Amino acid sequence: MSSKILLKNTNSNVTIEKGELISFLKDNKEYIHQKGNKGWRNSDDEMFPVIGPTAKNNFRVHTKNGDAILDQHGLLRELEYSLVSSDENSAKFIKKYTKNTLVNNSKFPVKSTEENLSWPFDFTFEKFFTLENDVLKIEFIINSDEGMPFMLGYHPAFMLSDTGNETLESGTEKITLKDVYKAGSNAFPVLGTNKITLKNINRNDLEITTKGFNNFMLWTEVDNMLCIEPITQYTSYTDQKFSEENMSLSTGKNSFSVTIKVV
Repeated sequence: MSSKILLKNTNSNVTIEKGELISFLKDNKEYIHQKGNKGWRNSDDEMFPVIGPTAKNNFRVHTKNGDAILDQHGLLRELEYSLVSSDENSAKFIKKYTKNTLVNNSKFPVKSTEENLSWPFDFTFEKFFTLENDVLKIEFIINSDEGMPFMLGYHPAFMLSDTGNETLESGTEKITLKDVYKAGSNAFPVLGTNKITLKNINRNDLEITTKGFNNFMLWTEVDNMLCIEPITQYTSYTDQKFSEENMSLSTGKNSFSVTIKVV
């Protein structure tokens, strides 16, 4: 699968490439970080079935089905999406994994000691884009055995003005880019909320709302982009062990969503 999928609405265009959101244009203004620009090599990604740096756990995650070998943010990002369906306003993609299948780790050997990753459960992971009334909704559906442990995070990157002056608001909390820089690789936590607003400088503000996540973390190292990441759990700043005791348990089918609205 190499072709790009284009979704169109009254004043908005969304471009998806191999399941990755690479452009969201509203009134001809771009809101998604462009690959090739400084900051990050991607424009969106998913973190599953764990979030955070597993190196502190010797890359092992303890489960009822035995120890899994996972690198930072899991192994889903190493799998390729297949296109299920698409039309002018929507597109659906899927990834499938068979338990204990070895997956090449792209971080090896430069950034990791683990050449292959594995997970002791079957799962399918669906990603469904819908553009309606110029609002982009992204749904995630995880099908697995009931009781499978997991964490889920969505990792989109948004374009900034490159001035360093953008701020964010969540309830009464106000956050600056300097706050995000200080958090470093741990990412800045915004916990117990399903809504955050990016106050832009040279384009309209963005309102991001979620269902099923209830937390965000923020990361960047540059002034021209910011990752606003809905997460089910925040694992940095803790000595938390990566084991199913600290993870959510699947009901067999779990659904989550992220809505991006230009305001």
